[in-house]
Amino acid sequence: MPLIHDQPLDTFNTFRIPARARHYLRVDGAEQLAAVRADPVLAALPRLVLGGGSNLLFTRDVEGLVLHMTGQGREVLGEEAGKILVRAQAGEHWHGFVRFTLEQGIGGLENLSLIPGTVGAAPIQNVGAYGVETKDVFHSLTAYDMASGVTRTLDAAACRFGYRDSIFKHPDGANLVVLDVTFALPRAWQPNLRYAELGNAVQEAGLTAPTPNDIGLMVEAIRRRKLPDPREIGNAGSFFKNPVVSSAECARLLAQFPTLVHHAQPDNTFKLAAGWLIDQCGWKGRHLGAAGVYHKQALVLVNLGGATGQDVVRLAAAIQADVAARYGVMLEPEPVFI
Repeated sequence: MPLIHDQPLDTFNTFRIPARARHYLRVDGAEQLAAVRADPVLAALPRLVLGGGSNLLFTRDVEGLVLHMTGQGREVLGEEAGKILVRAQAGEHWHGFVRFTLEQGIGGLENLSLIPGTVGAAPIQNVGAYGVETKDVFHSLTAYDMASGVTRTLDAAACRFGYRDSIFKHPDGANLVVLDVTFALPRAWQPNLRYAELGNAVQEAGLTAPTPNDIGLMVEAIRRRKLPDPREIGNAGSFFKNPVVSSAECARLLAQFPTLVHHAQPDNTFKLAAGWLIDQCGWKGRHLGAAGVYHKQALVLVNLGGATGQDVVRLAAAIQADVAARYGVMLEPEPVFI
């Protein structure tokens, strides 16, 4: 195997945080994973499975083995029960895959345009934006089990999707490495304009019958206007999850803060806007050393140049403390801390 030792990882994470991997291997498919499992030395090492590096924060070097999922390939499989099945390998760039589906005239992923990262990471995080989550368009995935050496197919129920959550983030899914993902996209497509910002953009453009590509381009424009390009400013997108509180807790907060941004959920809980909470605490545009809060979106922490993972951790902790002190709500980071 083309194993690399002491591999720099700064170009493999969108925060552009410096870190090194003691051992590093590019993985194009199950064959390399099987070879790692068969090697007693490599199999005994701690593992980090890496995709686009857009949802992690390196706070130290990786002393074990980094498996970098780089497999490429995408295809339209056909139809099943009114859905168009489209498959992509884990290493495919997510936005490139979304554009591929739209270029085929297939809608369903347009609200998830311009999200950084790879296809294989999408179900792990159950990525979502503008009213659509991965679980809403998911069919199945193929994963290699590093514990048993078996290649498995998992449907949505087996993936146990939750808000920015899945089986892969829990102990019983820790040995599963995603190889490819199949999506079920609607043949009878309708635009999802649940988010007012997107609906307003469609209205302002005067589109009475927008196409999937129209929606995708609008989502791209909105994201470019609000969020920093990781190629220009190191960041991992939304750094904190939107906290979910009970109806009683939401009522308590509204009594004290009438302009609180909140969204009712099907289970009678309420999702609060983490960015609003951070902004109200005065953090937008501020920084601690080389780590800062993006001046256009308080939910995004950025590397202003030369930041370490510990710099970002300190900034995040200060924000959490301020939000907790003012609102009694603890923000939970989205990225995985390594």
